[in-house]
Amino acid sequence: MDMFGLTQKELAILQKLDTPQKIQDFLDSMPTNNEKHGETCMSPRKVLQEGKAHCMEGAMLGAYILSLHGHKRQRLDLKGSRGDYDHVVVLFKQYGHWGALSKTNHAVLRYREPIYKTLRELVLSYFHEYFKDNGQKTLVAYSKPFRLDRFGKEWITSQLDLWEIDRALDRSQHMKFLPKGIHLRKADKIERKMGKIIEWKE
Repeated sequence: MDMFGLTQKELAILQKLDTPQKIQDFLDSMPTNNEKHGETCMSPRKVLQEGKAHCMEGAMLGAYILSLHGHKRQRLDLKGSRGDYDHVVVLFKQYGHWGALSKTNHAVLRYREPIYKTLRELVLSYFHEYFKDNGQKTLVAYSKPFRLDRFGKEWITSQLDLWEIDRALDRSQHMKFLPKGIHLRKADKIERKMGKIIEWKE
């Protein structure tokens, strides 16, 4: 056993993923966790064992791998309205600019290159793609960078679902950014069609 309880074999895989781009490719290669047997919030080790992940699980694994290569373990929550799901991404910084790792089954809300000067700029890059099947745009707020270090090290290899981390992120401070009273145009037909493209069959 080695760092944080991971095996040498597990670490050897992760240590080769030494850039955000390689980590994103690794997350993309992993099938989506459709939670067929109930909701889960798996640890990085559990994700590696199961070989699948949804956005929250992919974000925790991505944050851990980044930390092996000198990055902070921090995520950001994108909050949807009108009953839409939140989406969680992993933050990283290169050349003084923000980028994001993202695990998603859809053609949108994916990886972002490190070209954004501020987190608000990064968040706004997701806005037009964040809509429901009926075309309603729903992204309304985003969290401050959420550090995983506050939860110690046990979360990395836990065999239990990490609902405590999930709840803490959801309850953390979020910033709204939509102007009051704004009327948003729905995503059009071709945008909605594109939004239904998935990478892994459900």
